[in-house]
Amino acid sequence: MPGMRTQVGIVGAGPTGLMLSHLLHLRGIESVVLESRSRDHVEHRLRAGVLEQGSVDLLCRSGVGERLRREGLRHEGIELRFAGESHRVPMTDLTGRAITVYGQQEVVKDLIAARLAAGGSILFEADAVRLDGLDSDSPVVHFRRDGRDEELHCDFVAGCDGFHGVSRGAVPEGVLTTYERAYPFAWLGVLAAAAPAVDELIYANHERGFALYSMRSPEISRLYLQVAPDEDIAAWPDERIWTELRARLETVPGWSLNEGPILEKSITPMRSFVVEPMRWERLFLAGDAVHIVPPTGAKGMNLALADVALLGDAFAAWYDAGRTDLLDSYSATALRRVWRAQHFSWWMTSMLHRLERDDPYETKLQTATLRYVATSEAYARSLSENYVGLPEV
Repeated sequence: MPGMRTQVGIVGAGPTGLMLSHLLHLRGIESVVLESRSRDHVEHRLRAGVLEQGSVDLLCRSGVGERLRREGLRHEGIELRFAGESHRVPMTDLTGRAITVYGQQEVVKDLIAARLAAGGSILFEADAVRLDGLDSDSPVVHFRRDGRDEELHCDFVAGCDGFHGVSRGAVPEGVLTTYERAYPFAWLGVLAAAAPAVDELIYANHERGFALYSMRSPEISRLYLQVAPDEDIAAWPDERIWTELRARLETVPGWSLNEGPILEKSITPMRSFVVEPMRWERLFLAGDAVHIVPPTGAKGMNLALADVALLGDAFAAWYDAGRTDLLDSYSATALRRVWRAQHFSWWMTSMLHRLERDDPYETKLQTATLRYVATSEAYARSLSENYVGLPEV
């Protein structure tokens, strides 16, 4: 059976695996990235689009931020709309930091280009099917490519292959503990060829349900609606989507959203998910393989990048000096940030969405919370600190 050897085998070529491979390269550590999908697929799948200050700094510091600096949309605040009111949260004034709107697919394109330019090894359409020897000093990733079974031998395996990947399932039963919550709603997301009518994101709490006005570029808007978890996308023709967006967002006199052709639409269930620990023997898990947050707080990709920043340092300490302390503390250190992000995402979600039942008490609490954010500098600063990303947790 054909085989190859590297130092760190990375399963998954999303931003998590690609960023780890790039960081390892900068420290002189070899890696091979295995990705079950094609390059075209991973470069064009729509995901998150909000980067915390720390994520921007990491990408720029590691030399893959040139296009991000040029094309990313820096935002220094967000707008909250509720009860017919509109309030801006001035995040940069309160924290000195900002967020940048730059699509995940653009981060992936930049990282792929950087790895290939440096001679890095990314094997697309290579489907990892099994991990062996994780409790030995020579783990093996078994994968299938071009109709052939192959093996990747390595010192460590980084499982960056998302919720449905094989990596987490390679951990023996009873080792991992799962914490999860399913929310009684989903997001209907659309990408529209319409210039954004705002300079910053709008989060709207409305009696008909939550709505979010975001963007991907000066020409493309990204918009979301709260819908039922079992909603059928076929029941949402374009005109219905625009009607609902207008109802939930056009609550400020004289303001209207820009409409245009809808390029893509999809429905995403809302859930929270954490697995502990994030390491077993020579397998290190990162990103969506071990934690998922509802996207209200814009934390998913940022948590993944924070994970691999830790892993990059930990592997470098092992290869440079034989140190094991950073590898041993990886899970506990990463989970502190994960749980802070879980709480913030849950808080934002609970504050902005209508729950499954019509609960007047809950509605009053949401309005009181939103008004407190809008009128208390301390509460607004807390939201801002979490939204732009805490430097350390």
